[in-house]
Amino acid sequence: MAVIRPFNALRPREDVAGRVAALPYDVYNREEALAEVLKEPLSFLRIDRAETQLPEDVSPYDDQVYQKAREILRQMIQDGIFIKEGKNCYYVYELTMNGRSQTGLVGCAAIDDYLNNVIKKHEKTREDKEVDRITHVDACNAQTGPIFLAYRSQETINNVINRVKKEKPLYDFTAPDGIKHAVWKVDGAQDIETIAAGFKNIESIYIADGHHRAASAVKVGLKRRAANPGYTGEEEFNFFLSVLFPHDQLMILDYNRVVKDLNGYTKEEFLNEVAQSFAIEEIGAEPYKPAQKATFGMYLEGVWYKLTAKEEIRSTDPVEGLDVSLLQNNLLTTVLNIKDIRTDKRIDFVGGIRGLKELEKRANSDMKLAFSMYPTSINELFDVSDAGKLMPPKSTWFEPKLRSGLFIHELT
Repeated sequence: MAVIRPFNALRPREDVAGRVAALPYDVYNREEALAEVLKEPLSFLRIDRAETQLPEDVSPYDDQVYQKAREILRQMIQDGIFIKEGKNCYYVYELTMNGRSQTGLVGCAAIDDYLNNVIKKHEKTREDKEVDRITHVDACNAQTGPIFLAYRSQETINNVINRVKKEKPLYDFTAPDGIKHAVWKVDGAQDIETIAAGFKNIESIYIADGHHRAASAVKVGLKRRAANPGYTGEEEFNFFLSVLFPHDQLMILDYNRVVKDLNGYTKEEFLNEVAQSFAIEEIGAEPYKPAQKATFGMYLEGVWYKLTAKEEIRSTDPVEGLDVSLLQNNLLTTVLNIKDIRTDKRIDFVGGIRGLKELEKRANSDMKLAFSMYPTSINELFDVSDAGKLMPPKSTWFEPKLRSGLFIHELT
């Protein structure tokens, strides 16, 4: 039983929404973030990455940065760039990429659901990344980046969303990267009640992306509870900003691998080693994109191969049976001696959005070998989370990315 409630949003004025909306703070390095805010002075990155407004020698984690974020947010409110909704609403948020749309619901999830594992996780978080967002949320007194959640599709919620989408949108713009964004407000009492009741019938919700933002939001809430021992549980700090998507709306892209060398093997020796666990079929010069689970593309010295995992290495375990695990456990670790992909400099990762030509480019330049993956499915993510286990690193690549700045959840 999940609690997803409407909220009194701080949001951009309709005429500037497309200029304010920005990709998540963690997809940019400092130089890239600075270039973005120079190009678009209203970009929400000025708040999410406020070090761009300070001298280069100021650390991104300096107290000045968080105070600058608060200052810019307050100034944008004062200037009328951001407006307060004035009442509690949900929002419908549709993103369209390459002609394919996915539609989610914007609302606030309960930190108690996170603590009680109604909201399930599949990834470890790093303390340093948590501390950054905790300090940012605390300084701004607001959650500025939504958590990307998923749930098993529910007809009563779908019916409200589909009907609302027939109305005139609140926002409707195409971002510079070609992604179309449309937002509708859900403020009717009956619709709000139907949506809230629908989520109360859902047993589990899953973090698809944004584990660090979720953990940070929860820790800020706990901190505020400690500072307010008479809290009722209804205060805004008990909830965190989320966009929730039904499972059948989501697309997970492949998260591909490139490797620096053959671990001392000749090409022939390497192929012989691989053949112990995988059937190998030479494809030729045409890039090979796996069309089913337990198959992989491999690019080596200008030639593509299809690898098919042999039955004896497959597994029904929700983690061990993942394609990323099959490749890791039976080739990257055993043949190439890459044991920890978080730290080993001999391996790198290429999101499926970049395409297979990017794999060829890397393998022909700074790397030696590339693997194209069959995407992890949303049901596999659910299965791992339901089992209380963790996904291996770099298992999922979600596109399109949610924009920050369209919805802000103030904590008081």
